[in-house]
Amino acid sequence: MKTSGLLFAVLFALATSGARAETLPEVEMHKDPNCGCCSAWAEHLEANGFKVKTVATADMESVKRRFAVPQRLTSCHTARVGGYVIEGHVPASAIQRLLREKPAVSGLSVPGMPLGSPGMEVPGKKDAYDVVSFDKNGRSAVFESHR
Repeated sequence: MKTSGLLFAVLFALATSGARAETLPEVEMHKDPNCGCCSAWAEHLEANGFKVKTVATADMESVKRRFAVPQRLTSCHTARVGGYVIEGHVPASAIQRLLREKPAVSGLSVPGMPLGSPGMEVPGKKDAYDVVSFDKNGRSAVFESHR
């Protein structure tokens, strides 16, 4: 009985982890080749089931223009996932919610680089920050708050 229970647990873990990875689309992250916090954000996404493809570029301004990120919402890296733009240190949970709910927006942003956001962890320091949604006309709204 113990062997069959262990076998079931292993098969269940493999089945559910594979299903989770298959349901999340790949994230294509554009970043400056010298930025370390962007790589830390990618590690956060990967720890939460996403596969991240990194595209290194020294001209991040053109990437932000191409993906129509409003200037007031910019951060260090810009990503695309499931047809949405992700700007900056957006938590994986917010991206998962975005992909699940599919709102009529262009994407999400965490403007600036708030301490304590994914990839910007500093022991003992954490800023309050908002994840902001934006549309193709530049309108924005708070998608969720982190306090």
